[in-house]
This record gives sequence, C-alpha cells and structure tokens, in this order.
Amino acid sequence: MLYMLFGEKEKSMNQTLQRSTLIIPINNQRFVEKAHLRGADAIMLDLEDSIPWVEKENARKMIHSVLPIVTKGGVPVYIRINKNTELMYKDLKFSIYPGVTGICIPKVESAQEIRDLEKLVETFEKEAGLKPGSILFDLLIESPLGIINLVEISNTSSRTQSITLGPEDYCRELGVEPSVDGIELIHPLAQIVTICKARGIIPHGLLGSIGEFRDLVKFEHYAQRAKQMGCEGATCIHPDQVKILNQVYSPDPTKVEHARKVVDVFEEGLKKGTASVSVDGQMVDIPVYNRAKTLLSKQQEISELEQRKLEALKRLNK
Repeated sequence: MLYMLFGEKEKSMNQTLQRSTLIIPINNQRFVEKAHLRGADAIMLDLEDSIPWVEKENARKMIHSVLPIVTKGGVPVYIRINKNTELMYKDLKFSIYPGVTGICIPKVESAQEIRDLEKLVETFEKEAGLKPGSILFDLLIESPLGIINLVEISNTSSRTQSITLGPEDYCRELGVEPSVDGIELIHPLAQIVTICKARGIIPHGLLGSIGEFRDLVKFEHYAQRAKQMGCEGATCIHPDQVKILNQVYSPDPTKVEHARKVVDVFEEGLKKGTASVSVDGQMVDIPVYNRAKTLLSKQQEISELEQRKLEALKRLNK
C-alpha cells in the first residue's frame, strides 16, 4: 500500500482510540463491579465531582483494590483527580500506580499547572517503579481562561494524550444554562479541536450536556454534532450512553466499503501514472485518497480494540 506516499501527518505516539470513556464514581461498588461489562473504550475512575467532600480520602484509598476489577475488560483506566492543591497531591500519590494508564486533570487554566503536575507525576512514577513518562494526561478544559491559554497548555507536556471540553462547568463559568443546540459551546469546542489537530492530540467533547442520560436521542445529537466538528470521542456517565458514543464515533459501514474501493482504484491509477481517477462517478485525487485511508485506518483500530475486549471477556469466562 502507498499510505505514506503523500506526506500524511503522523499520529502522536500517545494517540489511542477512545470513542467512549465511562466515568465511574470509585466509591460505588455496583458500578465498579460492572464497569468492565459496559463496552466502553476506556474507564475513568472519579475522585472529583461525583465524590462528596467527606468521602474524598476514603475514595482515593480504594484505587488499588478497585483496579483489578475495572481492568478486567482489557481497556485503559484513568483517574480523575481533584484540582484542590492538597487533594491533588494525595490523589496523585495513590493514582500513579501499576495498571493506571493516565490521569484526568480537571479545570486546567494554565501551562504552569501542567509543568508543576508533571514534576509530581515523575516523582511518584519513580516511587511506584513505573517507567518515566508512562502516565498519560487527559486535560479537562472547563473555563474561558483555559480556552485563552490553550495553545500554550497543549504544548507543555508530551504526556498529553487528549483534551476534553467540560460542558457543565464551562456553561457555569459563562453564567448560562446548557442549551439544546449547544450554541454556547461551539467556540470553545472549535478551539479545542483546532489546536488538538495541530498538535497531534485527541479532541474529546459533546456539543451539549453530558447529563442527558435519559434522553438518548438528544445525547446522540450532541455527539453527532461534536463529531462533525472534529471530535474523536467523549466521556459519558451512564452505560446507555456508551453504545451511542461507540456507534457515533465509528465509521459508517457503507463509507468503509466505499473507502476501500477508493483506495484500490486510486492505487491502480498510480500504477498507470495518474493521480486522478473516477469512482462511482466522482473524481478521486490525493486528498480524497488520503481521507479514505484515514477512515480505513480508524476502522482497523476499532476492529482490533473490539477484539481485545472480546478476548478479555472470554478469559474471564474460562
């Protein structure tokens, strides 16, 4: 295959497929025990918004005992820590541990925060016997200040795998209620997508509220619009939302078949000395060819991920 012939941008080494990331309150035993059965591409154990203040200390102490349970599904596990300085230090000390893929850092507003955090993570990696740089970052942008500083923030750490828009807190910072059409989120989400794509970072988000777990039609609408803007996945808080995100952020099967045809016909054209061919009455040139390859590559990633999930569950049933 001639996949790199025309200088496509390489993926960041940290980029991994995460169409759906299911947020689980770490102190909810029922949710924890079933997390690996929900089909999510990643699990996020929450120490922040879903944990009452008086339970924070007990919650972080659960991480090590919970990890063997939530990793049974064969997908990455992240820990969402608290922004409060004292809580953050303690959260990190427990979170930097074998079996944890990364940490989600909420309410990021400056590059200096990430630089300071990286030093702490490096220290705790050594204490835990982890390879330096193994813990990845998911940065959660939840304020206009975070958007203003996003260019510098995105360029601060090689650990940054993804950047996510937090719609609820962002709307609170604006002083508005989340709207049905998500008009108040268009600008920040567009900023996140644009900067992430330029940096080789994965943009995540919804063009609407994450809390719509009863109205799944509305939730799917939020996800579809975010996908059209360039997002590659989103977090969710309910198992019913996982299936929707996995479907929305997967290529349409008919488009996959068309992409295979485009690649085959175009590459046959190259052998004959032309970089412009016709497929089903449409002109195919280099940009169309590259877009088709990107779609096929993503479909291959999804197939491999779903196979890993299936094999992990099969091992549990033996």
